[in-house]
Amino acid sequence: MKILNKPKWIKIKLPLNYKKNKKFEKYIKKYSLNTICKKSLCPNIYKCFNKNKAAFLILGKICTRRCSFCNIKYGNPCKKINKEEPEKINKIIKKQNIKHIIITSVTRDDLKDEGINQYKKCIKIIRKNFPKITIEILTPDFKRNLKKAIKIFSKYPPDIFNHNIETTKKIFQIIKSNSNYNSSIKLLKKIKKSNNNIKTKTGIMVGLGENTKELIKLFKKLHNIKVDILSIGQYLQPSKKHTKVIKYLSPYEFNKLKKIAHKIGFKYVKSGPLIRSSYYI
Repeated sequence: MKILNKPKWIKIKLPLNYKKNKKFEKYIKKYSLNTICKKSLCPNIYKCFNKNKAAFLILGKICTRRCSFCNIKYGNPCKKINKEEPEKINKIIKKQNIKHIIITSVTRDDLKDEGINQYKKCIKIIRKNFPKITIEILTPDFKRNLKKAIKIFSKYPPDIFNHNIETTKKIFQIIKSNSNYNSSIKLLKKIKKSNNNIKTKTGIMVGLGENTKELIKLFKKLHNIKVDILSIGQYLQPSKKHTKVIKYLSPYEFNKLKKIAHKIGFKYVKSGPLIRSSYYI
């Protein structure tokens, strides 16, 4: 298959004051924390760091699932959890006066609780010390611990519960062969049902071979289970060994998808070539 050239609207421009983020990066390095921003090669990294925003990656940096679109390293992670992660994130919030925190993780199928309790500890310590901050978590599907996840996050709710559906059902089965589409839908549905005050959010990548009809079907499904926030972004191939880009959508096409989502009933939609699910809101 021919590799497509990136169009001009995909080219990333560094902000004029991009060196400002060095202070933020310094603290991340000092406390030995990981961010999905760097591990996933996010195109918005400088823009977000300049605004003291990052998606902190907990539970290590090695994932137990191998998704063909993802740049996160696959393998057997160390089973020992870094108990200092919640406190270290707490310190960075204080140092950088962060107003909105995003916490995500690799998938940890090797852990009995799949990492749920580490998320809980992060939420608890942040709520205790920074009651006005908004907390967003971007989680795996917790497919073996769905009931536990719902119970924990209902009791210790984030402001935004984010779980990426990634793509249409047909393509999901190809690029996320170790995951389950219905489990992801069920998680988003049950979290919202357990606590209506939690905003639910999901992200979709386009350019993988989906068509508009399939996307509309997915949008309607997500709206029916009361997902509040939808992000739509262009899939960018991290390396030659990853799933190839089938199409680069134009800004016009992204705007069209945004209008379709609004018409279906979504009140908050972020749609654009460089939009990511963990992109600041």
